[in-house]
Amino acid sequence: MNDLNRLKYFKWKFGDRYDGWRVRKVDAVFSVIPYFLRTRMDAQNFFEEKVDIDHIEEFIKEHKEDIPDLSIMHIIMASLVRLISQRLHLNRYVIWNKIFARNHVNFSIAVKRSLSDEGEETLIKPYFLPTDTLQDIVRKTRLEQESNQKVGQQNSSDMISKILGLLPEFLLRFVVFMLLHLDKVGMMPKFINKASPWHSSIFLTNIGSIGVESIYHHLYEFGTCSMFCAMGKKSRRHILDKNGDFKSRKSIQLKFVLDERICDGFYYASSMRLLNKILMDPAVLLLPPETVNIDEGVGRKRIDI
Repeated sequence: MNDLNRLKYFKWKFGDRYDGWRVRKVDAVFSVIPYFLRTRMDAQNFFEEKVDIDHIEEFIKEHKEDIPDLSIMHIIMASLVRLISQRLHLNRYVIWNKIFARNHVNFSIAVKRSLSDEGEETLIKPYFLPTDTLQDIVRKTRLEQESNQKVGQQNSSDMISKILGLLPEFLLRFVVFMLLHLDKVGMMPKFINKASPWHSSIFLTNIGSIGVESIYHHLYEFGTCSMFCAMGKKSRRHILDKNGDFKSRKSIQLKFVLDERICDGFYYASSMRLLNKILMDPAVLLLPPETVNIDEGVGRKRIDI
């Protein structure tokens, strides 16, 4: 990972991990919950958002010249990065009963190298900064896709999976056991963390691109990902306006699965309202945010931003 994409709000202290700072200033309930809800499967919350996209498609048409390859997925990604810049608790994770604030923002995205049932699938992991604009999101995602899109090409995630797949069962069990426990204490090799799709701020899948409606996808026990977002296909719905007339709206459905141990339901609900507000006016993504918040739960003086 490029050091420029690693946030440096706080100095490292004992108890921190190389991918996050220990969160110590939390309500007593949140300090205890991870010991009772020991897995992400125990702590999953489900949210659904219907996003009107008629105005987003108009926005894409207006900017097709100055932002080539711009798509609805890029706007969703940029909106989520902007959301994290304002709602830092969403970028936390729980591991070994402890809460950490992630010191970077990244996505894990499944990408098809060819559109067929037998087509190769790989995962890309672009890194972003909270100050990134929509143009930055498109550029960084495109660079990551271009370096991983060729059929037959292997990235670090593919190579590690291939090597593990060659191991005999007894050795594979031992290696996976070691990785799980090394990750708990923050000693898993960094190259594994960098390659792993399960160590990310958000796991995003755009199944709408193959004509499928969004789904609630489970979180993973291995890794640190606390949020899974699935984008569905475009659909039309009819709503009543203020005058009682029916109007047609084009929309997509976003379904989120979230780890409730990192923040409460009210915080999530407020965050989803902010996300909807950002998506209603995608032009705000053309400029950096006016301010970038930090996670006050780390309990230290900020050194830079």
